[in-house]
Amino acid sequence: MSDERTPAEPEVMEPTFWRKNGWAARVIKNEEDDGWAVEIRKQGIAEPVLISPWVMGRDKKNPKPFDGPAFATFVKTASEVLDRSARQRDQALTKKLSIAWEGRWYEVRLEIVADEYEPHALLSAIDDAGATVAKHRVSMNFKFSRDVANAWVREGFPEP
Repeated sequence: MSDERTPAEPEVMEPTFWRKNGWAARVIKNEEDDGWAVEIRKQGIAEPVLISPWVMGRDKKNPKPFDGPAFATFVKTASEVLDRSARQRDQALTKKLSIAWEGRWYEVRLEIVADEYEPHALLSAIDDAGATVAKHRVSMNFKFSRDVANAWVREGFPEP
């Protein structure tokens, strides 16, 4: 069995470049003014996760050196950016409606599966106890609306 994870890179703690636990922060010249910026990258992600202004050192020309608390703050902020982005992507790919029928509540979901070769969607119903009572594969262009969800629940969750 092979381990397909990217090997960990060695830690670096230099005045303008830190790398630790899969994160890297590098001080770069701010293209928009005479100051400095910090570029935060996550191992395995091609683009920077965050670019933020960075302060000048005492000489008012060179960047202030990194320290542990600054690196930790940038990593925390960049992690929050990634989390927010993932939540927004998930929300864009999932539609949900709550449907009441015969004294029970169902959450009816349409989840887009953006597969490169076979894009499709999954239509599912979760009851008020949290159990999945039905799940069907449907086409990407499935028309999802309150009327369609109501009819599907009332008909007993048949395959569309």
